[in-house]
Amino acid sequence: MYYLWVFLIGGFICMLGQVLIIYTNITSARILVTFVIIGVLLQAFDIFDPISQFAKAGINVPIIGFGASLAKGAISAVQAKGLLGAFTGGLEATSGGIAAAILFAFIFSLIFKSKTKN
Repeated sequence: MYYLWVFLIGGFICMLGQVLIIYTNITSARILVTFVIIGVLLQAFDIFDPISQFAKAGINVPIIGFGASLAKGAISAVQAKGLLGAFTGGLEATSGGIAAAILFAFIFSLIFKSKTKN
């Protein structure tokens, strides 16, 4: 049942993004930012953790989980360091994922030749 819930919830989030891409004029970048903001808001109102305990990777792996990690890092850094933590905490909490994304993007840019979309 665990894998079924992860698949259904993660698939639903991805389906929402795909529906927005297909049926609206919203750009993919704006949809991405919207999902990050949804994650931040869920974490800010302390709703993300109960959902995460139930949905596990279904909500943590999509970009909504990244937004929640940014918010959680910023909130904990503000509590520890004060207002300056609001600017540094999110990056400290997500630096591993950001570094991995940059590294893999670099590796794949060396392997594959990019083309412009017609």
